[in-house]
Formats: sequence, C-alpha cells, structure tokens
Amino acid sequence: MFELLFIGSLVGLLSGFFGIGGGTILVPLLLLSGFDIKDAVGISVVQMVFSSIYGSYLNQKKGTLDVSMVLIIGLGGFIGAFLSGYIAAFIPSTVLEIIFFGFVLFALARLFFHVQEHQEQKEVSRFILFPIGIVIGLFSMLIGVGGSIMLVPILVGFLHVPLKRATSAGLFFVVFSSVSGLISHTLNGHIDYYSGIIIGLASLVGVYIGIHLKHKASNELSKRLLMFFYICIVIYLAYRIFFL
Repeated sequence: MFELLFIGSLVGLLSGFFGIGGGTILVPLLLLSGFDIKDAVGISVVQMVFSSIYGSYLNQKKGTLDVSMVLIIGLGGFIGAFLSGYIAAFIPSTVLEIIFFGFVLFALARLFFHVQEHQEQKEVSRFILFPIGIVIGLFSMLIGVGGSIMLVPILVGFLHVPLKRATSAGLFFVVFSSVSGLISHTLNGHIDYYSGIIIGLASLVGVYIGIHLKHKASNELSKRLLMFFYICIVIYLAYRIFFL
C-alpha cells in the first residue's frame, strides 16, 4: 500500500506541475514496479476518472469549461473508449508497449513545436467532431492515457479554440473516455480496483501540491524538466522493449 500511495502522490505531483495527464507518467512507473502493461493501463484508467472529474470541477468553477463545445467530441470519445477494452484483449502486451512508446515520442516531439493561437473560433460540423472523438477515445484508452494531449492541438490548431478553453475541454473529454474505458476494461477483466483507487486518491493530494509548485516555477523551467522527464521515459521503454 505504501508503494501505491507513493506512486499516486508522485503521479499527481508531476501531473499537476507539468499540466499533463497522469497516464503518461503512471503507466511507465507501474511497468517499472513490475506490473504488466494491461494491468498498468487498467489502473491508469481508474486514476484518470478521479483526476479528470476533480479537474473539470475546478475548471468549471474558474469559468474556462465550455461543456457544449466538447459534448459531441466527448460522446464520440465514450464510444471509442468503450471499444478499447475489447480490442486490447486481442493485442499482445509487447505491441501495446510499442504503441505507448510511440505515443511518448509524439508527446516529446510536441514540446518542440508551438501551436499558434487564433483570434476567432471556427464553427465545425458535429459530423466531423464525433468521429474525431471516437478515434481519440479508442487510441487513448487502449494505452491508458487521457487523450487531451491529442485533442488540445486539434482544438487550438484547426478549430481555433483559445488555449485555456482547449485545455479545459481536453480534461473534460477525459471524463467521457475514462469512465467508458473503465467500464470496458472492467468487463474484460483488466482492472485492479484496489491499486487504482489507492493511487487515484493519493494523486489528488499530489495534484494540489504540484499546481502550487507550478506557480513558483517559470514556464521555460517547466518545459525543460518535462522534456527531460519524457526523455527518461523514452530511454526506459526503449530498453524494456528492445533489450529485455
């Protein structure tokens, strides 16, 4: 239990400090602790339910959450995430680790590019938003990440949504995808509720501390530390996949 409490607090701390989803941090830590990738993904999904609902509540209080904008994408994400548990059952653990490795490389590469903000938000057909949500929900819950890191660049770069509203929408999207993913992975026997709930509760404490520390650090320092952290994850996953 003490190990799980430590992992949860650390995940929450790093997530709150860097402003990223806990799955990107939690899954590698669980792999390092000896969990199988499918068990790690299931635990990560439980943790995301805690953090996304709590974070969306805080964003709603601050007035940065536009529920109507993300509702269609969220419903698509719910469907995509529900399919993830069934698809994951047929994918070998090594393949899932390679997919997660590719995702971390994408997250690292994103730090080198600046997403340009626009003045006016575009009106986009829900027939486009819905399938986008399905694809992001399916992929994100397949490897135990929230999906906001994929959704935010789409909202800002293509739909011209202001960055603060986009990040709030991204976290609210995780509510849909994580709850659906939780149901799907539970039906397929991939959820360790004991570990997930302990880590999820501990992460809330870490998030509070991480957000407090973030306001004391410069954006440039936060970005460099995050890049260093992602590089460490890439090195560990590469070693685990190609040399073990």
